[in-house]
Amino acid sequence: MTRTTPSPERARLAASLRDLRARTGLSMVGLAERTAFSKSSWERYLNGKSVPPRDAVRELCRLASEPEGRCLALWEIAESEWSGRAAPAPARSTETAQRTDAAAEAPSTVPEPVPPEHVAREASAPASRDDTRAGNRGAAVAVLASVCAVVVGGVAITLFLVLGQDAPRSSSSASPSASATGPRCRGAACEGRNPMDMKCGVGPQTLASYRTASGAMLELRDSRTCGTSWARMWGTRIGDRLEVTADGRPRSAEVETEADAAAYVYTPMTTTRSGTVVRACFRPAPGGESDGKSDGKGECFEGRVR
Repeated sequence: MTRTTPSPERARLAASLRDLRARTGLSMVGLAERTAFSKSSWERYLNGKSVPPRDAVRELCRLASEPEGRCLALWEIAESEWSGRAAPAPARSTETAQRTDAAAEAPSTVPEPVPPEHVAREASAPASRDDTRAGNRGAAVAVLASVCAVVVGGVAITLFLVLGQDAPRSSSSASPSASATGPRCRGAACEGRNPMDMKCGVGPQTLASYRTASGAMLELRDSRTCGTSWARMWGTRIGDRLEVTADGRPRSAEVETEADAAAYVYTPMTTTRSGTVVRACFRPAPGGESDGKSDGKGECFEGRVR
């Protein structure tokens, strides 16, 4: 079964898979020959029309020599949305909670009178029962706190992977180890690589912003941690193209599908340093509007690395 409009979760997964396929250099036919999935199946997976099997994601990661972790996390989110497993479990109603708490705190049957010599021993019983009830309530609070922590953690991961794009992680989330959050490349090793895959898109600087005549939004981004710059675009149409140039060769990206047009599209990174002037040029799809700023080479703007 396929759906015509990909959800944000499926669009994000499909964009990641397309990047991996581009890095393999394989055509759809080549993918079909080297995996257990047909050409038509790969077309659906890469366009976000359906969620691929887990094995398909793993095989594409293997062909691209890419660690599976990030793509499988995106796959889990997309598959949960696709199958409906992402729906939250119903919360316990207030009325039920009140009945449960009332039952837990209901007084016990009044004990029969006891001889005086047993008064001291029996006097400690209510305190024991109170301690037991307090312990039960404390355990219940601990369980609810654990559930809330799991839900908050899941929401934070989803927002980063699906909606956050290259926004920094919230400072309130638990801090993973440096190896889990640090960039996967620096300097020349990042040249031509995807900023999101290399984790250079966490907390970047925006060097310049620009709105095109067709309404697309463009930004020049920079990471001093990685020593690189790149550009991104959104609000685009199929066929729109964005190119970024610094001291080295141009790096470009193109909007290929409706899923691309509904999400951020990033150029590969180019190595920069403080003072480097970075230039981005937008070339609309054939038939697109132009406002006269293109000087024959598209609508261009610049930013300087600080």
